[in-house]
Amino acid sequence: MSEDDNFRIKFWGVRGSVPCPGPKTVRYGGNTTCMEINCGSHVLAVDAGSGIRELGISLMNRGGPISADIFFTHTHLDHVTGFPFFGPFYNPQNNFNLYAGHLTAPQNLENVLKNMIITDPMFPVPASVILGCCTFNEFNSGDEIRPHEGIVIKTAPLNHPNGACGYRIEYKGHSIAIITDTEHPEEGMDENVLHLVQDADVMVYDSAYTDEEYPKFKGWGHSTWQMAVKIAEFANVTKTVLFHHDPSHDDDRMDEIAEQAAAARFGTEPAREGMVIKVC
Repeated sequence: MSEDDNFRIKFWGVRGSVPCPGPKTVRYGGNTTCMEINCGSHVLAVDAGSGIRELGISLMNRGGPISADIFFTHTHLDHVTGFPFFGPFYNPQNNFNLYAGHLTAPQNLENVLKNMIITDPMFPVPASVILGCCTFNEFNSGDEIRPHEGIVIKTAPLNHPNGACGYRIEYKGHSIAIITDTEHPEEGMDENVLHLVQDADVMVYDSAYTDEEYPKFKGWGHSTWQMAVKIAEFANVTKTVLFHHDPSHDDDRMDEIAEQAAAARFGTEPAREGMVIKVC
């Protein structure tokens, strides 16, 4: 298989809630959620947390013009805070298709970003400067999307305040499932999650908490690494990547979680900024 057929995921931001850069988060990273998925030469991104700034720099260094699809799991602040700092938006020769499936009318992605992020007095640059190369696409969670030849994206609603959408990206007979942000049910497993992750090569799962911590945050819309392991085992997932790390989990705490999770199920590890997983 040539490099043009590669299917891989790279993590540009792995934290939830708020960026937490500093000496205690060097090994795992402090930027909030952003992932790049390469389907051959085509680029997909998931979420626009603070990590998307570094993704933008990387894309500009590869040459242009740049064309990519950006999918939003939802629009809570930690998932969109980097949106106006994505450098490629400022070049009108670039082309970006933006997708969201968690919003209900009269809300839509364009209005949410304009009114919440790139608006006076929150941001000094007019929205028209940033959005000139963007096309907005709304869908319903549960829809199937084919953004580019050979790429199939399956979607499903997740259990998170104000709504969120999970994704399963299929390419060349392989799959990457992205499940963030979501809270597991009190009993059993979420059927929507199982539908997206069944037999996946890679599952990226919201593991903000441990089972011991979770009761203090019940109802906040997040899950645990222990539930990630259970789902992966039940759904025959090959590799499980723990994601959306709580900002209070410094490198030493993440090392502890990494050791425990790897012992619980082979192929389980926390996401780190800069980590690349090649599926095929």
